Amino acid sequence: MGETWTIQRVLDWTTGYLGRKGEERPRLSAEWLLSYVTGLSRVELYTNFDRPLDREELAEMHTAVARRAQGEPLQYVTGEMPFRHIVLRCEPGVLIPRPETEILVDAAVEGVDAAPEEGYVPEGYDPDPVPVARVSDTLGTDAPGEDADEKDDGEAEVDAEANAEPKPAAGPEEPSAPPEPLTRGPLVLDLCTGTGCIALSIAGERPATRVVATDLSPTAVALARRNRDALDLTDRVEVLECDLASAVDPRLAGHFSVVVSNPPYIPTEVLEREVPAEVKDFEPHLALDGGMDGLDIFRRILAGAPSLLAPGGMLCVELFEGSLAQAADLVRKQGGWARVEVREDLTHRPRVLVCVREA
Repeated sequence: MGETWTIQRVLDWTTGYLGRKGEERPRLSAEWLLSYVTGLSRVELYTNFDRPLDREELAEMHTAVARRAQGEPLQYVTGEMPFRHIVLRCEPGVLIPRPETEILVDAAVEGVDAAPEEGYVPEGYDPDPVPVARVSDTLGTDAPGEDADEKDDGEAEVDAEANAEPKPAAGPEEPSAPPEPLTRGPLVLDLCTGTGCIALSIAGERPATRVVATDLSPTAVALARRNRDALDLTDRVEVLECDLASAVDPRLAGHFSVVVSNPPYIPTEVLEREVPAEVKDFEPHLALDGGMDGLDIFRRILAGAPSLLAPGGMLCVELFEGSLAQAADLVRKQGGWARVEVREDLTHRPRVLVCVREA
């Protein structure tokens, strides 16, 4: 008969095996994998050292260790990732949330807290449950093609007529009342949402806020919706499949208190030469490659931001550390911004651009 594989034995063996495969933190990875297989927390592993794994657990652990040894990210192997105060489902084809993105959420929450308490309901727009964007049959399936780079930088903008607040219709006696404000809080737009980590964190931490989240990837949109539903935030977060803000209802333009994004921002050459294989070989290039200088998508976001934001609204974008100064210059040259600020991440590298519109 074979020797019994207890939690301690499996943990020790996995640590050694992953260490020989070049894992930087083999003990931590072994704990994550064993917690995933057994359903025990990392602390509980150490209080159940003598517990044997059954045949199904051993088989699942073997598969998980093999995937990790081949370089597949732990988050894809275990299928989940803690982020701020929530736990998100993760799956191949969708960018894994990073700790530095929590700094981006901090900035966005500041923008929410600084926004007026009342939101906006356009004429004819059903405020129940929330004033969020509706999916457009023609725009909701936007996909990049050979002519994607030929699109106007202002694609996210809407024309002045659509951007104007609805005018009350004149009647025989007096104009009808304008749309009532939404008293449950400000609107936030999250572009390139991925797993939904930003949108769901904001909605969870600021319950009065309503969030519209968009992504070009059908895989990301499906995952973000599952994460939203699992967190019981369906009534406060709308997830749209579209190119940036192309499916956002034009009547919401000019009424977002915050536009936030973690777009593809790694310069192409950096992605090819410097990014670890664990990221480059497994995570989607669509969510990583930001073009020659890392600012291809940012330029499009910046072009559309003035028409999307309310006066005094905030734009928050996570970017490559070497691109922040150039991005800040682009904002200043555009004009109409009261404040432009670069913030550092947890390792004190420039990471987040925070811009506030003139009131």
